[in-house]
Amino acid sequence: MDAATRPGRPRQRQRTRKDLLQAASRLVRLGRRPTLEDIAEEALVSRATAYRYFANVDALLLEAALDVAVPEADTLFDAHAPADPVARVERVDGAIHGVIEANEAQLRTMLIHTLQQRLDGASSDALPARQNRRTPLIEAALDPARKQFTPASLRTLTQALAIIIGTESMVVCKDVLQLDDAEARKVRRWAIRALVDAARRPQTRD
Repeated sequence: MDAATRPGRPRQRQRTRKDLLQAASRLVRLGRRPTLEDIAEEALVSRATAYRYFANVDALLLEAALDVAVPEADTLFDAHAPADPVARVERVDGAIHGVIEANEAQLRTMLIHTLQQRLDGASSDALPARQNRRTPLIEAALDPARKQFTPASLRTLTQALAIIIGTESMVVCKDVLQLDDAEARKVRRWAIRALVDAARRPQTRD
């Protein structure tokens, strides 16, 4: 088994990417316009590593600004948060939609960068092209109700919800289906409830 396929490597790559985003945010908060080399030094990684994750400093700074805008799970789910998994996932959807609404142009630009990486030949097992922010929030939303699902159903449910929450969902609703904001929200909420209900059902074999 080579280094690229060892267990844990994808999570390690996501952590390294996250470290670079957080380092960029810290430097910007200090009033600096950092270079990619500055950010690499702040993140305690080599310059070569930083360049493997981000082609240029503009792409890194763009995503760092968006990274800060997405709430952490402990902020989204305080002591007064509902226990119902549907209501909790709807809270995730609302929070992410708020970030999308406030940063649509930047998110579309980031999506262009991701698509360009694939066009340039980056393979699916290469370094992560995107920071997966939605999945930790979805996992936190479902965690109190995890006993309602089998482990396999919970994993599939988490992945299915990630498809309908986020930038790609916005693009489909707005550009493909041409829904207004209220219609799109109604569709997403219907899908959230349908997916949670489906995951709760006993799994049957063909």
